[in-house]
Amino acid sequence: MNPAGTSRTCSRCGHCAKENRTTQAAFRCTACGHAAHADVNAAINILRAGLVLRQAAEAA
Repeated sequence: MNPAGTSRTCSRCGHCAKENRTTQAAFRCTACGHAAHADVNAAINILRAGLVLRQAAEAA
C-alpha cells in the first residue's frame, strides 16, 4: 500500500490537510482536534488500509 498522505490524514475522522502535521513529530487534526505522535497516527492509517486490502483479497 502506498503510504503517501498517511501522516497528514487524521486516523480518527479522516480529515486530510498539510496543516494537521504541526511539526515533524506532532499531529493535531484541524477538523476534530485529535492529537497524536505523527508516526503513530500514520501507522494506524497504514494498518487500516492494509487490513482493507487483505479483506478484499480474501473475499476474491
